[in-house]
Amino acid sequence: MPEASGRTLVVFHAHPDDEALLTAGTMACAATQGHRVVLVIATDGELGQTRVPLKPGIGLGPVRRSEVREAARLLGVHRLVHLGYADSGAGRTVPADPPGRTRFVRAPLPAAAGRLAAVLREERAEALITDDEGGGYGHRDHRWAHQVGVEAARLARTPRVLQATMPFAYSSARLITHRVDVRPHLPAKQAALRAHVSQSSPAEGGDRALARCLRLPRPIFRWLFGHEWFIGPRVPGRRLARDPLGR
Repeated sequence: MPEASGRTLVVFHAHPDDEALLTAGTMACAATQGHRVVLVIATDGELGQTRVPLKPGIGLGPVRRSEVREAARLLGVHRLVHLGYADSGAGRTVPADPPGRTRFVRAPLPAAAGRLAAVLREERAEALITDDEGGGYGHRDHRWAHQVGVEAARLARTPRVLQATMPFAYSSARLITHRVDVRPHLPAKQAALRAHVSQSSPAEGGDRALARCLRLPRPIFRWLFGHEWFIGPRVPGRRLARDPLGR
């Protein structure tokens, strides 16, 4: 992966493909500016919907890990880390833990935050981006990623924490502090979305929302996804800051 000479941004999400929708443009922008970008994924998303052909005895998890590796490459990410937890699913109840693994939402906060904090310390991260408190659309793993991220930053004394969000998510619009212009990096964002074939392709039974995003006409895609939004520390003199690393 590419070298970097600037500061270090760590981005933490629950599943492969979360980064493509919420933070891909910001990561591509930071990498282009010479900063080091580290993407940390809590689970391999093995409970996602798909009809992608799977080899006997191999689940969806390895497929999605491969997809996020490709997405990270396309975005210029310098390091990709998997914390190794199992996907907690989006159903009414959390499935039983698979043998030898723990569903992410069942991971004790000190243990999960400790794993992420170790990455933050090793990387000497200046900023951490994670999910907002409501988890976007409320997914239990996204909400837990927020809790784990905030605690990890506290443990590692990471000076800046931002929450990836959308203006229409709950009441977050009034809380938004950063709007990052990612229009120059929309080709990379679209490529990252396409890399998650198992989740974005209708032919594979993936998430129809992702597929619809990729089918949008270019002007509409640019209007909807040309900016990425964050909740974080206020920047004096600015209603909406433009740089998650603080400049």
